Amino acid sequence: MTETRAPDAFLAACEIDPAVLDLRPDYRALLIVVSGLDPRASSAAAAELIDRAEAHARELLAASPVDELGHVAAWRQAYRAFGAKPQRTRNSLEALTRRAEKGLPRINALTDIYNAISVLHQIPLGGEDFDRYEGPARLVRAGGDEPFETTANGEAVIEKPEPGEVVWRDDAGVTCRRWNWRQGRRTALTEDTRTAFFILDALAPVTDEALHAASDALVDALSDLGTGVRAASRLLGTP
Repeated sequence: MTETRAPDAFLAACEIDPAVLDLRPDYRALLIVVSGLDPRASSAAAAELIDRAEAHARELLAASPVDELGHVAAWRQAYRAFGAKPQRTRNSLEALTRRAEKGLPRINALTDIYNAISVLHQIPLGGEDFDRYEGPARLVRAGGDEPFETTANGEAVIEKPEPGEVVWRDDAGVTCRRWNWRQGRRTALTEDTRTAFFILDALAPVTDEALHAASDALVDALSDLGTGVRAASRLLGTP
């Protein structure tokens, strides 16, 4: 359970380590906490967004190879900067865009909405359960001994990041490896999630305006998933 339960207090305590910005001074993260959600709710908007995202991916990939799309290419460069091989561990935007060409998975309205917004706005976007955080979210370069709870061959396992790897973490360990590659099991969204925490990642050529447009589209779509849905946000980093 997060120690700073109020979304505004949680967001105020989140930070990016300067060592990460040394790698990519153009990096920004828009953090959003959305409360009042019902992930079991159905949403016509979610189905429509998925259809639009799949069509958008097909249009993009008909005109350009996926690794030459502007934001995907920028993330490939960022991965190489801390020693990751982007052809083996694809950033979440590239992985979703590739998958969207043939069809995105339908999981539940909450997850479907944020996957679709990621593809439509071409921005990596992760969603987690806010109440499962222990302390604020921090983007750091790993020491290599931090625990990361995940699954392998259907079994729960604990991995460790590579030293120097860029990871999101809280007080209990890593919540997402390789910047935006793989989210952990401990803070994953579930059907019991009522407050979600979203991270939207941006590198040049994406502008702050484009980042906020994606955020607005996300919050607007999520408003279908409950009564009294509320959002708080904070932009970290400088262009």
